[in-house]
Amino acid sequence: MRGVKRFIVRGKLSLRYIGPYEILERVGTVGYQLALLPKLADVHNVFYVSNLRKYIHDLEHAMLYEPPELQEDLSYKEFPVGVITREVRKLRNRVIPYVKVRWSNHDDHEASWELEDLMRKHDPHLFEE
Repeated sequence: MRGVKRFIVRGKLSLRYIGPYEILERVGTVGYQLALLPKLADVHNVFYVSNLRKYIHDLEHAMLYEPPELQEDLSYKEFPVGVITREVRKLRNRVIPYVKVRWSNHDDHEASWELEDLMRKHDPHLFEE
């Protein structure tokens, strides 16, 4: 396994699913070998069954899959796309405003709560209306 790259877990919005990919063969009782893209040739292509998601076939489902642009170290750049909702959390002596932020390469259910002050400072374009 020396020299084989793996997907790097970075922060709370790590890249979970990068497929769909074809299953080539079953390895052991709980492993599956996948047919990955040529640019992912350095990644070990056998995955444990819990790391895979079942694809449910639907005739009306047109699969438009655009894989994220992976860099050499198998990381990718993510940026905030929009603010979904706001919330104010009240403590005894202070009030803390939070915003739920939708990120690039992630669905709405993977959005994260961030401090509103930090988001206004780093990405003011999200709050322009």
